[in-house]
Amino acid sequence: MSAPAQSGARFGRVVGASIIGTTVEWYDFFLYGSAAALVFGPLFFPEQDDFVGVLAAFATYAVGFFARPVGALVFGHFGDRLGRKKLLVISLMMMGSATFLIGLLPTYDSVGVLAPVLLIALRLIQGFALGGEWGGAVLIVSEHGKPEHRGFWASWPQAGAPAGNLLATGVLALLATFQSDAQFEAWGWRIPFLLSAVLIIVGLWVRLSVSESPVFLEAQREAEAKAAQSGVAEAAPIVTVLTRYKREVLTAMGARIAENVSFYLLTAFSLTYLTNVGGLDSSFALNAVLIASAVHLVTIPLWGALSDRIGRKPVYLFGAAGVGVWAFAFFGLLDTGNFFLAVVAITVGLLFHGAMYGPQAAFFSELFGTKARYTGVSVGAQLASLVAGAPAPLIALALLGSFEDPNVVAVGLYIVVCAVVTLIAVWSYSETRTRDLGEDKAVVVKERRPTSV
Repeated sequence: MSAPAQSGARFGRVVGASIIGTTVEWYDFFLYGSAAALVFGPLFFPEQDDFVGVLAAFATYAVGFFARPVGALVFGHFGDRLGRKKLLVISLMMMGSATFLIGLLPTYDSVGVLAPVLLIALRLIQGFALGGEWGGAVLIVSEHGKPEHRGFWASWPQAGAPAGNLLATGVLALLATFQSDAQFEAWGWRIPFLLSAVLIIVGLWVRLSVSESPVFLEAQREAEAKAAQSGVAEAAPIVTVLTRYKREVLTAMGARIAENVSFYLLTAFSLTYLTNVGGLDSSFALNAVLIASAVHLVTIPLWGALSDRIGRKPVYLFGAAGVGVWAFAFFGLLDTGNFFLAVVAITVGLLFHGAMYGPQAAFFSELFGTKARYTGVSVGAQLASLVAGAPAPLIALALLGSFEDPNVVAVGLYIVVCAVVTLIAVWSYSETRTRDLGEDKAVVVKERRPTSV
């Protein structure tokens, strides 16, 4: 059966806890990406030229993605065994603490090679925590409330991504406005990282106030009953996923390719392109991303609501096709050096991205049974991040070739290929909008081993 309808105040706390928590964690994540694009090159890799220094900074950005599938597996396992809420609290504390410590790091000039080593270590912790954060945040909302509005409400934790980007970019833009480039590079970049301590406290307070998913609690009761009846323990969630939901994992991975790549290129990579290729100052680039992120934030729930009316597939396919078509216009508008056109370039790209990202939470939740859902959603999404989001800025930089004679056509074709992969993955799977999240509990017990005679 579906999740029982929650009272307005109770369900509001669930949605609020989810979006606040994801906003905090994505703030941490995007803050790192923005700093990598703007200052980490000269601070942690000063012996390289500008292009190689930025490339090295983006390499540390990519490192965090390699920890994501591990985080997805660990958090997914315990989230399917112990519940969504406990793991969300842990992921928030890990992500926020690592971000705060980045703000205290010594630079290469102070401690030499130890500086980038410490940076990479904290980046790995960020990636590990984020690997488990997203799945739990979208599930705790998807598994509460009325199923006919699942797309809309599940899109709110998705809105935490642009909200976090908006907050991180806004703080950086404010600092860039009131500080010289020398001041910002010397110490100003540390301020937004240290501010994460305040955000951790707020997010933790809200998340501790929510109740566990009723769909999970019902599935947990069935699992305990089956175990008591058979005398055999429940199978590990990853075993259930790999035996019953292989196609669903591949669908989730394919659906994430264009969404993941386009987002990081539209946000983090655009900062590098505008400042290094366009020769524009950092405040120009940051303010353009800031405005686009505000529009993105507002429209993501609208795409989720539309998927409740016409289905997840049509909305998702529209977004994937859109980013592929927009790829070439995007760079042409950035090359004008006009602020309004730069805002249009990033905003329209993020609108197409939102058409994928809005219904994604509900779509992925509907692919898996309850007792394997945290693992399935997390592993599918984060494996895609490893092959898509992690190398995206690096691949784009490599295809670009140089800042002096950039090959934007190659980067555009890269986005088109990713869009085609996503179109195929989503088109080939059936519509999921009417699925009951409580029907398939995915409770599988381990096979009994034959006893020796």
